[in-house]
Amino acid sequence: MTAPRTPYEILGEEGIRELTHTFYDIMDRLPEAAPLRAMHAEDLSPMKEKLAEYLIGWMGGPPLYAQKYGSVCMTTPHEPYHIGPEERDQWLLCMNRALEETGASEELVEMLTIPLFRIADAVRNREGPSSATTDPNIIAAS
Repeated sequence: MTAPRTPYEILGEEGIRELTHTFYDIMDRLPEAAPLRAMHAEDLSPMKEKLAEYLIGWMGGPPLYAQKYGSVCMTTPHEPYHIGPEERDQWLLCMNRALEETGASEELVEMLTIPLFRIADAVRNREGPSSATTDPNIIAAS
């Protein structure tokens, strides 16, 4: 019996970078992810790199993100943003589509489904929708 492989062993660094770039490309074009996209700078290049480095370590590869930034805590950098269940689900939608578009195997998708949900849910810092989406008198909310 062979030992289970890690997502890093399945995808490799380049595969994870491709997944990350595809994820942000999907976020950039998917109308359902517009609120999530609005939380990001116009240039997604720095985020593509940061998420790729984080996922490389998280998926079992070298800890590139930790080596560069120290902490791998994902909640602190997301504190300024309203991240409720809707935003979490938009993130998961983009990631699931990215897995699909990059041709991820059924084994990999199954391996990542619950852990990706846990990460996305851990970053969630609100229970409900943003005030900007529920109150017509608010034109922007952080």
